[in-house]
Amino acid sequence: MAEHRYRRPAMLDMEEAEQIEGDIDPADVGLIAHETAGAVVAQAREAGDPALVERLIKLVDEEGIDTVAMMWSKAGAHTLPGALWRIYMLREWVQHDAVSVARSYHHGVQAANVRHAIAGVEDPPGPKEVKTLADSVLSGVFSGDLAVALDRAGAFCRVVATGAAFEAESDDGHADARAHQTTMRAAQLLRTGEDLERCAAMFREGRLD
Repeated sequence: MAEHRYRRPAMLDMEEAEQIEGDIDPADVGLIAHETAGAVVAQAREAGDPALVERLIKLVDEEGIDTVAMMWSKAGAHTLPGALWRIYMLREWVQHDAVSVARSYHHGVQAANVRHAIAGVEDPPGPKEVKTLADSVLSGVFSGDLAVALDRAGAFCRVVATGAAFEAESDDGHADARAHQTTMRAAQLLRTGEDLERCAAMFREGRLD
C-alpha cells in the first residue's frame, strides 16, 4: 500500500480528519484503537511519571500526526481512542494557529461565559493562554481527572465555536467565502465539543472504552 502522509491540521482540516485513510487493515483498526488508547492512558496513570506525561503531550510534535492518526482517527467519536484523537487534533490546531484560535475564543467568551469557566483559559485569553490550555487538557488525560479534562476540552471547543459564529456573522454580506468557511468551522467545533462532553459523561458512568 502506498505511504500516506498527513498534513498538520489547520482548523478547516478538522472537517477532513474523519476522512483520513490509515495504513492498517480496516478489520483491525477498532481493536488496535481501543487497546492502544487504554494501554497508553492506564500506563501513564500508573507510572505517575511527569516526564512520561510530558512526552505524551508532545507526541505529535516528536512523532508526527501520522502516528496518532493511524492508531485513533477511525475510532468512534464516543470512545476513548476517539476522544484522544480529537484532543490531539485540537492541540495540534492550537499550536499552529494560536492567534486565530485565541481571537475566536475571545469573541466567544461573553456569550459562553459558563463554558469559559469550565475550560479554564486564563484571562485575557491570548495565543499563549490557549496553548497552555491545550497542554493542560492533555496532561489531565494522562495524570488527572479524565472526565474533567474531557469537559474542559469540550467547553473550550464550544467557546471557540461561539466566537467563530460571531465572526462568520460579521463577514456575511461582504466576505461570503470566508463567512462560509468560518461557519463550517464553528459547526465542526460545536460537534467536537459535544462529542467530548458526552465522552466525559460516559467516563463518569463507567462506559467509555
